[in-house]
Order: sequence, then structure tokens, then C-alpha cells
Amino acid sequence: MALKALALAGINPEDTTKASRYLRANSFYDQKPNFDYSLGQAENVVIKDYQNAQYYGTVKIGTPGKEFRVIFDTGSSNLWVPVVGCSHCGIPIIAPKAKYDQSKSSTYENDGAAFDITYGSGSVSGEFVVDTVDVAGIMVEDQRLGAIKDAGGLGMGYTLGKFDGILGLGFTSISIDGATTVLENAVKADLLDEPVFAFYLGDNADGELTIGGTDESKYEGELRMVDLTAATYWQIALDGISLSDGQSVAKDTSAIVDSGTSLITGPTAEIEKLAQQVGATKNFMGEYTIDCGAVATMPDIVFTIDGHDYTIEGKDAVIQSGGMCLFSFMGLDIPGESAPKWILGDVFMRRFYCAFNLEKKQVGFAKAV
Repeated sequence: MALKALALAGINPEDTTKASRYLRANSFYDQKPNFDYSLGQAENVVIKDYQNAQYYGTVKIGTPGKEFRVIFDTGSSNLWVPVVGCSHCGIPIIAPKAKYDQSKSSTYENDGAAFDITYGSGSVSGEFVVDTVDVAGIMVEDQRLGAIKDAGGLGMGYTLGKFDGILGLGFTSISIDGATTVLENAVKADLLDEPVFAFYLGDNADGELTIGGTDESKYEGELRMVDLTAATYWQIALDGISLSDGQSVAKDTSAIVDSGTSLITGPTAEIEKLAQQVGATKNFMGEYTIDCGAVATMPDIVFTIDGHDYTIEGKDAVIQSGGMCLFSFMGLDIPGESAPKWILGDVFMRRFYCAFNLEKKQVGFAKAV
């Protein structure tokens, strides 16, 4: 399974070959941008689902617009795509990638600043360019983005991946070179009805990203909003994690809600404790597996956020593939006192509709339908 690895110096996941999708900027710090907005629009992007491991949609870049498949990633803040001539960017016929060609865009502007990010599994490099970005008909002009010339550091996870690039949905505060994010530019240009976007992830089926509002048909009950503890990643306080049989896993901790991480990660010691509690064992690759015959009797896992419980049923915490049952939690120790300890990735987001408010700096949850 693909799991992104923090682009923070010194973070080494147990298996970096599974880390190519965990793209991060280089620091945790708070920035509080102020937005003024008026009536704009709300649009939907179809989010394709590849084996519950890669979720991606399309954007268009340039004039005329060229289509790219991107991971809409709440855990990073930059937009990048490969450029014509890029090294290690797909394999012709077998795994081709769409490539950006500045010579074919009438709205291209030269920037020239270096675009370099180091990831847990390697690095990508190129340079910034400026062009128009079309997200579901929302036209964001003069957007700085990375034109990648070498993606070799991401390895086969990117080469064979279904996506061409990344569109970060985090805050500008963690953007490489301080480049304003696509959505913050859209808000500033009054292109959205509300400074809000929301995810409905499919379960081996298409999902939806709503930009400029929420889609009430995709969830039931109340959409409960929670204040962020840092406007960098979508970071929140986590009251605790427990099992439905009463066992405690963690208390008074923190988490980020991350559409770009396949699994749920937490401190290694707490993941080991949780695995033991549910009957999962670590294999030689560092993954936790569980007897497929025991899945039906696994306890549920309960995340308590702002006083409300969000429950993932035991069966939904297991990924079954090729006769093996993989426990969808993985140990990852993130250094830094203010750094988040847990990452609520796609496993969590498949069960709960997640809304993100850029102006109020809040994230909200409701049970997905």
C-alpha cells in the first residue's frame, strides 16, 4: 500500500518504499491569512479511486487547458506537475504521464525560482512557473506552480502511480517558497461562494471533492466543525483513541486530517499497543496483518474529537488483498513538540465526510452516506 512520508528532515518511515505519497513542506508554524470574499461558485471534482490506495481528480493548466490527474492533498500546499522532458516521470505506453509544455500555453509566465522538495522517500526538483489553473471550471489566474524536471526520488510509487502531480490543499504557511495555494488564490479573487471545500471519498468507487461549499447529499446528521490548533496542515486536538471494548489507546493528543495518506498513522509505541489489542502482528515488511477469520470479531476503533465519538468499525480498519488482511494503521514518529502525532488518512475519511473552512480555520466531520 502507498503511504506518504513526511517531507520533514529526519523522518524515516519503517518502509520508505511505501512513502511516495506523503508529501510535506519543511516546517510546522502558524500563519493566519485574512480573506475577504463575495459571491462566487461551488463546483465538484470527481475523485477517482484506485484500489482505495490512490484518490485523484483532474485539473487543467494553461491556455488552452491541458488536463492533469492530481492528488488533491490536504497534507501539502503546492501544486506541481511534470514538465516535457522530465526525467523519471512515467513510462511511455505502460505508465504515461501528462506533461506541461509552457510553449503551448498563451498564459504562461516565467518565474524561474527553484522548486525543490525532499520527501521521506526522495525528492522532486524543477522550477516555478506561472499559469492559469482550471479546477472544475474555477479559473485561477497567475498561479505559481512547480514544473518538475526530475521525479526520480519518488521511485516506482510515482512512476507507476495513476496520478501526474499533486495539488496541495494545506495552508500557504507551509508552501514551498511561500507560493500562495490554488484555493487561497481562488478565495482572494472572489471565485468561490464560500472559502470551504469538502471530501467524499469512495470505497472502491468514485468520490467527490466539492470546492466552494459542501454537499449535504453525501452525509447524514450534523456536520460538526472543530477549530484547528495550527493553520499549517489541517491539525486538530484529539481527545483520545479507544476501542469499543473499553481499552484505551491514546489520550490528549493531536492529529492532522490528510487526504493524501492512505492509512492512519500514529506513534510507533501506540500503534504497537493498538495492534496487540486487536490481535494484529507485524510481518517482516513492518506491516501489521490480522487473521482474516478474526476480522468479524475485531473491536471498533473510536476517535474522540471535541467531545464527539467517530467510530471506525473493525472490518473497516482492515484492507483485504490477495488473501491477506492488512491492518490499516502504521507507526510513524513525527519529531517536534508541536508536530501532530496522528494522521487521519483515507481510512478515516472514507467513513466520514470531511469539510475544510479556510477562513474560520476549522475542519468538520459527519458520517458519510
